[in-house]
Amino acid sequence: MVRTRSFSDGEVEECQCSLCNPNNSSTTQSHCIHTGHKRTTVKDLFRSKDGPLHKIGSFVSDRLGITLSATISLFITLSMAAFAGYIHWRYLMMLFENDHNFSRLSALEKEMAFRTEMGLYYSYFKNFIRAPSFTTGLHFILNDQFTEYPLVINALKRFSLYPEVFVGMLFRVYTGLMDFIGIPTITCWDVDRGNGQEPVEICTGMGDPTHFYVSAIFILNGFLMSLFCIYGAYLSRSCLGGLVTVLCLFFNHGESTRVMWTPPLRESFAYPFFVLQMLLLTCTLRRPNPGRGTLIGVGVCNVLFVVSWSFAQCVLQTQIACLFACYILDYIPLSKIKALLTVHVGVVILRDSIKRHFDSLAQTAVAQGVAWHVFLVFFKLMMSSLFDGFSNDTALSYVKTLVLPAAVAVVAAVTGKIVFHCLQLLVFSLMALLVMRLKLLLVPHMCLMASLICSRPLFSWVGERHRHECLIYGLLSIMAIQGVVNYESQWNIMVNLSNPPQEELLQWIKTQTKPNAVFAGASSTMASVWLSTGRPIVNLPHFEHPEQRRRSKLVYSVYSRKSAAEAHRNLSELHVDYFILEDFWCMLRSRPGCSMPEIWDEEDSVNRGQTPLCARLSVDSEPFFTTLFQNKLYKVLRVPKEPQAS
Repeated sequence: MVRTRSFSDGEVEECQCSLCNPNNSSTTQSHCIHTGHKRTTVKDLFRSKDGPLHKIGSFVSDRLGITLSATISLFITLSMAAFAGYIHWRYLMMLFENDHNFSRLSALEKEMAFRTEMGLYYSYFKNFIRAPSFTTGLHFILNDQFTEYPLVINALKRFSLYPEVFVGMLFRVYTGLMDFIGIPTITCWDVDRGNGQEPVEICTGMGDPTHFYVSAIFILNGFLMSLFCIYGAYLSRSCLGGLVTVLCLFFNHGESTRVMWTPPLRESFAYPFFVLQMLLLTCTLRRPNPGRGTLIGVGVCNVLFVVSWSFAQCVLQTQIACLFACYILDYIPLSKIKALLTVHVGVVILRDSIKRHFDSLAQTAVAQGVAWHVFLVFFKLMMSSLFDGFSNDTALSYVKTLVLPAAVAVVAAVTGKIVFHCLQLLVFSLMALLVMRLKLLLVPHMCLMASLICSRPLFSWVGERHRHECLIYGLLSIMAIQGVVNYESQWNIMVNLSNPPQEELLQWIKTQTKPNAVFAGASSTMASVWLSTGRPIVNLPHFEHPEQRRRSKLVYSVYSRKSAAEAHRNLSELHVDYFILEDFWCMLRSRPGCSMPEIWDEEDSVNRGQTPLCARLSVDSEPFFTTLFQNKLYKVLRVPKEPQAS
């Protein structure tokens, strides 16, 4: 006979046995367990009073002050988050390896892989760990006289190098401890590259500085995926919401982050702290009385976010604007806004001042709404003057994975209930429209909003729970169609980063120039020169500071139509000994009017129509410069103190 018994949570026990006694539930259950026919779930393991999981669950629920059911959900969410974080870390490592073949590169080739500003950031990590002591390395960064020669700058503050200092400290501690214990941390071997190239030494392991550096970044961003899983579950009040968030991020991975291609960029270090701050902020907004620990956590995350990325202040400014909008619409009480924005108490005072000048609630709302939108317009105009826009192909990719339609549907369904997150999504959308690289803020937030489709309080109108879950799984299945295509596209990206001409250039500089020789050239190349040769440079790929923009303009006069004499004066003003000339920058023209000489025509209309100086110097560098080195990509011109007589 077949006997079934239902439980309150919808689980069913089925037994196929003629000995089960329908009048004795204990007999039935014990026999079914014995015969192995009982379907055991995670909840059964926790609810079994004799089992260790029940005791652990009860202890945790008592300590946290939550129900056993909530403890079970917490356990499932944290387990899922840990798994998602591990998978993301491994995925990033494999994508980076596919793109760079990093484990098979020599030390010089690994450094060459850190192009443009990435090389600049890594150079400070390299010099910090090579210093005799921690204090010596820190002093070097605080008193950098090599990257804007002959000026001395505080590179720690200028380039937000706190992550490099922290990771460098970890590296020094790790290698010191392993050496003390006697555990090897690095494996090296020689490789004959053939084709007339000299053999190179290849090293791998956590004792290799480049491997340790990128591993630390990828581990941090693996933790980022764990945060998103927890955030999605908390926002939607459902474990399934965490799963939706994680899957949406993987399906739109190429649009959500670029850490796997450009690990050293500031956003790679900073963004995880912002997500943690947003999670803690959401906890604060949900609770009637925010706890002091949560507020301290928000403050700590703010500090870590700001010191890791110079652009973080703009991102936090948008957050403040959204909180202010929620406040003036009475979605956040006065006590909570003061707790969140203690350094912005002026906002609260301003609101009280406005109330004194307007009698009705409608007039007050209109006045404050206008003030908020004026701020957004000002922010838009400021940003649009600096950066590029949002492409149609990018928007289409969001539609194909359904993350954009899902986010729009959620916003429409929860309007008036989760105001802060809706406003933040709107602001991030505006920022992504203005600055393409800021889509890293938009796409993850859309994925978070998509998690709300799992919220029973918000979507109870769908029907019973099983119908709601079927709808969610159906949506995920449709998302997966394009998501798998995106995954395969990422997985198949393999780039050959071999650059023998640049390697030849760097080797020549190291062997044929003095250690104090000063170099100038294209900013991206200068980062590699400083990183791999240690020679002082006068310009670098970091244009936020006015002095650096002025210096770069003087250096790039070589790619204008000015005279050789004027370019020589500009380089001499910066104490340059050698200039690296690249025909690529002279001839590159992405579209009409966008070559370097054409850009200079807007600034230097007097010389418009003249042959570009870089083209003239490629043929004959005399008498103002002398060509000392040349290959198919680079020419090294010596900049004499006095021009040679013609």
